[in-house]
Amino acid sequence: MSVLPDPGASRAVLIGTSRYDHLEQLPAVSNNLTALAELLGGPLSLRIPASHLAVVENPPTPSAVMEPLRQAAAEATDTLIVYYAGHGLIDPHDTLALAMPHTQPDHIETSLDYDWLRQTLLNSRAQRHIVLLDCCYSGLALGRMSGPRGLADHAAVEGTFLLAASAETRTALAPIGDTHTAFTGALLETLSHGIPGGPPLLDLETVYLHLRRTLEARAHPVPQARNRNSGSRVALGRNQSDLPAAPLAGAADPRQPDYRLWPDPSAISTVIGFFTNLATVREVSGLTQREVSTRSAGRISTGTISKLVNGDTLPTTWTSTAAYLSACGVPDDQIQLWHGAWQELRRNAPAAQERTATPGGGTAEAGKARRRLSALWRGRGH
Repeated sequence: MSVLPDPGASRAVLIGTSRYDHLEQLPAVSNNLTALAELLGGPLSLRIPASHLAVVENPPTPSAVMEPLRQAAAEATDTLIVYYAGHGLIDPHDTLALAMPHTQPDHIETSLDYDWLRQTLLNSRAQRHIVLLDCCYSGLALGRMSGPRGLADHAAVEGTFLLAASAETRTALAPIGDTHTAFTGALLETLSHGIPGGPPLLDLETVYLHLRRTLEARAHPVPQARNRNSGSRVALGRNQSDLPAAPLAGAADPRQPDYRLWPDPSAISTVIGFFTNLATVREVSGLTQREVSTRSAGRISTGTISKLVNGDTLPTTWTSTAAYLSACGVPDDQIQLWHGAWQELRRNAPAAQERTATPGGGTAEAGKARRRLSALWRGRGH
């Protein structure tokens, strides 16, 4: 069964090199990073808070990549997403190296050894790892993960999924004048607009198969993937073509089946995850905040609903949340599961609040996280 990561317990590190001293320039990579960061942090994808997402553009040295990567690997307990866009090179041992701005093709030590990234994932606390490589010859990383002593076999956690933009003998396509590279552009398009007739959740296997069909039809290099355990079941967002534009007819009638895929409260482990999933409930319902208020028979106002879906402090009472879920059309048995998740978070509230940072929260930890992200953006090399 597909699962959406808890954004409060997940981290993403987006790495890209658009400017080079000795290699061909890739200006589309800068657009890739901006668009992917906005998407992962927004309602069309995972709603990862800005404090949980590091953007590293044009890093001057490999160490400038490894520091935020190690931090994310240490903090993530649900899902760790690592993305790289730029030139990929082959080292003397026929393995992959990721090019930095000052990389010289005949001095492989000036690039980022892919095995360093791999080792960081091995040391991660995350349950699941997602690696997205949009670079030339990125297919070589598949061999590093698929061998008898590869990443998935050594990892002590469940689920590893690698999606690579091209085969090892093909160069990843970056069409001149296009806003994004071919692979990332197709990925952004898929997550933003959905897959007509696809499943409610866009898990990695579904995304991969759709990208293959899309890129092949455009005569672009087709991506490759490597999955271990349940990594392919991790979703990058909800299928936007599957979300209702209006409430389903008969949804309020308990005799009618409800085929909507509601957020799974059992997957919530953080306060951030609680609120982002509450917001998703309304989107799945197809109702506006005013409509939810009306359906609650006056039990909750639009202002209360706004606080519920945009909050950063767990409600001290359950009444408003229960009324909101019921008005959205969530079945009673699932509302009970939501109640259990709320109770569990309440029991662990001090630790959960300390652990998680929200985009607009006022905790000291949130402030530190936002300052770290701001510093990374300042160091992008512009």
